[in-house]
Amino acid sequence: MVFQTFDPDDEESFDKMRDLFSPAQVDQSVRQALQMCWMMLPQDKRNVDELEQQFRRIVDRALQDLREDDQAFGGP
Repeated sequence: MVFQTFDPDDEESFDKMRDLFSPAQVDQSVRQALQMCWMMLPQDKRNVDELEQQFRRIVDRALQDLREDDQAFGGP
């Protein structure tokens, strides 16, 4: 396994890290999360409509929590 390290004292470290990744990593993570959600659904509820409903519920809740945390911790 190959690891890339970034120097926290390097002001360009974040930009270098961002260059290393691409939208493909996000796409793969979302697809893995969908698959996990599918596997966690009860057998009688394993259909695309139920998967979409539950996945959107989880994502909406996560985004709402992010907004609340941003406000609580002094975001803009």
